[in-house]
Amino acid sequence: MSCSLCPRNCMIDRRSQRGFCGCNDTMRIARIGLHRYEEPCLCGNGGSGAVFFSGCNLRCVFCQNKVLQTGQLGQDFTPDALADALLELERIGAENINLVTPTPHVNGICKALDIAKGRGLSLPIVYNTNGYLSVDTVDKLSNFVDIWLPDLKYHDQRLADRFSAAPRYFDTALSAIGRMLEHSGQLFVNETGRATRGVLIRHLVLPGCVYDSRDVLSAVAEHFGTDTYLSLMHQFTPQPDAKPPLNRRLTKREYESAVDACLSLGFTRVYIQECDSATFAYTPAFSSEVTVQA
Repeated sequence: MSCSLCPRNCMIDRRSQRGFCGCNDTMRIARIGLHRYEEPCLCGNGGSGAVFFSGCNLRCVFCQNKVLQTGQLGQDFTPDALADALLELERIGAENINLVTPTPHVNGICKALDIAKGRGLSLPIVYNTNGYLSVDTVDKLSNFVDIWLPDLKYHDQRLADRFSAAPRYFDTALSAIGRMLEHSGQLFVNETGRATRGVLIRHLVLPGCVYDSRDVLSAVAEHFGTDTYLSLMHQFTPQPDAKPPLNRRLTKREYESAVDACLSLGFTRVYIQECDSATFAYTPAFSSEVTVQA
């Protein structure tokens, strides 16, 4: 029962211990409901059926969902109970099932999806991840996941260490994304504008770190090609206790510089955000008592 779901390879028995992610062998969830603040191809008209898991294998100092990092907040779910919740999301009109920060809970998620699909779940499954997962875990999920939504946060390991405590972040995320593309290909968006399969890479532009955004974008172009779908995010919001350079908002000039770099590399399938997306208003309300929210 030694855990090796993520690159940290804690190798602990989660029946009796908690890993770096703060999780034991029970799925803890802090919100289930329709979420309308993802990329347009994921939200559609009905909203994305988001399941926010508690616990994370990164420690991003700028995380808007920081209350979930240690795995304490939320309600414990069995695979059977989660399967029921996923079917309820489909019933109330979700466009997809959006599993948010799911990697510490992969084993339970696979069981829940197997149960839900057996009961008729037909929505696309979105794996919404920080990108810090192993190739083996991607392979394990390949029969369940339709749409991969990975972050590619950093190229510079010094930033990965400083802001997320993530050893070997870039190489790890690059390998994981490469395997996602092998399994599912580039993102396919149908005639109604909804994504049904493939990979959409997210990158959050950080204040004072635009040089790294350029390097990330260059790496994506080099390794995966400029047909890759990207979401270049402007939603960085400073935390109250933030230290420089993360104690201020991203400037318009910084974000435009990242957009210019993206377009100059030849990317054309890019989601670009408005400046007003940088706010805590888009952070959902989490709870220790979880019901499906319409």
